[in-house]
Amino acid sequence: MPGPPLRVGTRNSPLALVQTRAFLEQIMAVCPVLRAVDAFREFAITTTGDAVQNRLLADIGGKGLFAREIHEALLDRRIDFAVHSLKDLETELPAGIVLACTLKREDARDALILPGGTADPADPFASLAPGALIGSASLRRQSQLLAVRPDLRVGLIRGNVQTRLARVRGGEFGGSLLALAGLRRLGVQAEAAAIIPTAIMLPAACQGIVGVTVRARDHDLHDLLSAIEDPEAAAVSQAERALLAALDGNCRTPIGGYATLLPGGGLRLEGLTARADGSFLLRRVIEGPARDAAALGAALGAELRADTPADIFG
Repeated sequence: MPGPPLRVGTRNSPLALVQTRAFLEQIMAVCPVLRAVDAFREFAITTTGDAVQNRLLADIGGKGLFAREIHEALLDRRIDFAVHSLKDLETELPAGIVLACTLKREDARDALILPGGTADPADPFASLAPGALIGSASLRRQSQLLAVRPDLRVGLIRGNVQTRLARVRGGEFGGSLLALAGLRRLGVQAEAAAIIPTAIMLPAACQGIVGVTVRARDHDLHDLLSAIEDPEAAAVSQAERALLAALDGNCRTPIGGYATLLPGGGLRLEGLTARADGSFLLRRVIEGPARDAAALGAALGAELRADTPADIFG
């Protein structure tokens, strides 16, 4: 293992830094000597996804835009491990990099953001005015919203959580949709007008989970990280990432995936494919032993792909 200080890479955003510091607190709680020797240094890295704010991710390169520069820093040995929002991490990592640890999942649901007031969680989209402009950069959210409210319009909104909240508060948009996990980690969950049940809006695969990558040959770091691995997050993320891999979607493909553990060692995985305009939406469920998480994800992905129009994956 590299000697201290260990260099921790992450995106240069307020949420990414909060997640990284929470991860470091967990590491130092199980290995207090690391705190005593001031063992870590943060390296905030601006990624392509953060630098380009006025275009859809699909238009600037698709998958991996929030991780590419971080991967490069890891392979170049400028950092020793990297902390990611797992939903932003591509399913096939560059050679020499592995996902070594997943942390306890925060609430995976999406939240409705309004300029003011609250909404009924049982029917959250009823609070949106007819024809309202909704800010989103997520085709997954857009497709599920328009499937229920085809009268609405969707405009591009990018940037960090605080920027998006400010644009809605300022009246630029009639509403937006954000991950509740990010709001909670930043301590601004009160900004949610409603928390949307997963039955109404299926989350993104691995939403709310933080993952840590390392170089494949750094076995000592693997051992260190194993002490804070969350078994439930590991199982559900394996299922959800296998679902994504089987669908082989891109940033133009609306895909949802959400797994939960069942009593007795089972796992339930729900997946979704859709058209961005909401005119097609398919949800399917599979259940089986949690030990078969990856196989369940692959099987559900194959089923969804077989029953989804081919052009959606174009």
